[in-house]
Amino acid sequence: MLDALVTVLSGLYAHLPAKRAAYATDPVQALVLLRRRAADLTDAEFHLAVTGIVLGLRDAHTRYRGPAVLRGHVAVLPFVVEAYGPWADPTFVVTKVDPDAGADGLPDGFEEGVEVVTWNAVPVARAVEVHADRETGGRADARRARALESLTSRPLDFAPPPDELWVDLGYRPRRTGRRGGSTEVREARFDWRVLAPGRAGTAVSARTREALKLAVDPAADAVRRAKRDRYAARRAWLDTSLPDVLAARPLDDRYGYLRLWSFDVADDDAYLDEVTRLLGLLPPCGVVVDLRANPGGLVWAAERLLQLFADPGRTGGPVQPVRFELAATPLTRQMALSPFNRLELEAWSASLQDSVTTGDPYSRPLPLTDPAWCGDRGRAYPGPAVAVVDATTYSSGDLFAAGWVDNRVGPLVTVGQASGGGGANVWTDTQVRDALVGTGVTLPDLPAGIGFTVAVRRAVRSGASDGVPLEDLGVAGIPYDLTRADLLDGNRDLLTFCTGLLDAAGTPPEILPADRGGTS
Repeated sequence: MLDALVTVLSGLYAHLPAKRAAYATDPVQALVLLRRRAADLTDAEFHLAVTGIVLGLRDAHTRYRGPAVLRGHVAVLPFVVEAYGPWADPTFVVTKVDPDAGADGLPDGFEEGVEVVTWNAVPVARAVEVHADRETGGRADARRARALESLTSRPLDFAPPPDELWVDLGYRPRRTGRRGGSTEVREARFDWRVLAPGRAGTAVSARTREALKLAVDPAADAVRRAKRDRYAARRAWLDTSLPDVLAARPLDDRYGYLRLWSFDVADDDAYLDEVTRLLGLLPPCGVVVDLRANPGGLVWAAERLLQLFADPGRTGGPVQPVRFELAATPLTRQMALSPFNRLELEAWSASLQDSVTTGDPYSRPLPLTDPAWCGDRGRAYPGPAVAVVDATTYSSGDLFAAGWVDNRVGPLVTVGQASGGGGANVWTDTQVRDALVGTGVTLPDLPAGIGFTVAVRRAVRSGASDGVPLEDLGVAGIPYDLTRADLLDGNRDLLTFCTGLLDAAGTPPEILPADRGGTS
């Protein structure tokens, strides 16, 4: 296992120079040193040591996959905790309660809207900060967002089960509130459960060309599906053939709301067809496109979708996709020269060979999405659009946000400092093994059920931000702090803020509601 990780991180990992500089750490040397003491470790100690080294990269694309005992499972508590307010003084509240948890007897007064005060006898803000130190994310807000999510939902593919068998929660009943004159704090104990959410029906198959074009955080996607299974949507969404990845509804007679849950689709044409159909059912004067917590998926699906909202007159031409580059190493040069990788890596080969004399640390950046595909359909929504992201918008979600800003599609609202900062195309250990055929380099056989994922090609932005990497930085926009009404009343204040931006953008007279005829 250590030999395989040393080979891949030193020779293929796209972000190694940046991670060494950003975190003053050398994961390759750490793995070499671990070899010297591995024989003295138990299996559990070894897996935790490897997990800790790889986790130190703060990269949700590059993960160590330990023993497969709980593969595909998520440990959950019967509620969700979220935060609102400014970064320096957040308030933590329960925003969802599992409807099936009643059989276990929820404590008196425990319901949506209660304020969380302590977590296992630790002030909850401190508990989140401590847990954030064990999370991925290049920025503090990204780590805190992931830590807050993992308080109640922990994917077990890439991490061990929770250390604690249960959680003791201190909370204020909703009827008192923090400033309601009462300081009553109640305590309740909740046991962890383990769920198997399964894969989305739209997901990309492992043995396809599309599987090599993924930019996704699989751990976050597992959590997303686990939440979907437990907490049914309470809004009146329009009917869709892709409910696992899309949702849409009118906000009023002028504006619509499109929720992009994920880009994990094998058929990007079907995905664009369904988004186009849903946009046709929404009011045409403006749309809010919400990508919060979108863990990514197929690069083509995310980047081709931009054209449905883009005005070529404003963007200055067709949508330009994000570009990707390989680390210039002896291993990547061998891979690019292999005849078995001609379709996948040949376009990067010449610049990788040139790097021997030029000293460039990376290959020439090239798109994964054919630029012609980014304009093959054209604009589908006539009115202005506002996109919303947060620190858990990741991977292909970051690519969409970058394309939205760099192609001047419309305003971008960021809950937190920026999007999550996942800037890479990710491969599994099986895909890496296949790509090494014909290079003279092989990976040792791994123990059954053990594996890894790795960021192979890093993403850099186009347009006005040409060459700026996405990893750890994300995409910044108009900042917004969530409110209590957002968490407990269907994003009420956030949507008001976004529709205010749409009002400011203006609506062409020909598509005002009075001129829409029978469209609904």
